[in-house]
Amino acid sequence: MLYKFKSQAVADVIMLKASAEELLKIIGKPVSPAGIVTVEQVPAAIAALKAEIERREAQGHAHAAPTSDEEARAQATADEFARQELVSLRQRAAPFIELLERSGAAGKDVVWGV
Repeated sequence: MLYKFKSQAVADVIMLKASAEELLKIIGKPVSPAGIVTVEQVPAAIAALKAEIERREAQGHAHAAPTSDEEARAQATADEFARQELVSLRQRAAPFIELLERSGAAGKDVVWGV
């Protein structure tokens, strides 16, 4: 399934279900077949996405030394997952962030549908 994000200010952004639903969760929107990010909500949505990108990148680059075998195993699992993630959140979110920024600047809402 695909999600299509639309705005009267810019071209549509189309995403696969998993990526779109992840972004919707990050910005605090319900995962639903249709919805809206109002102009008033755009700055908070952009801030939430950028904060999550920074958090994930910091988490991926700065690991504290594990203090137990259990923490070491958990860290190894997290490291393996990070290696498997071929496309970072920054890369997946970039078109959506640009859509939000341009739409907000133009005073237009962003809507989505499947």
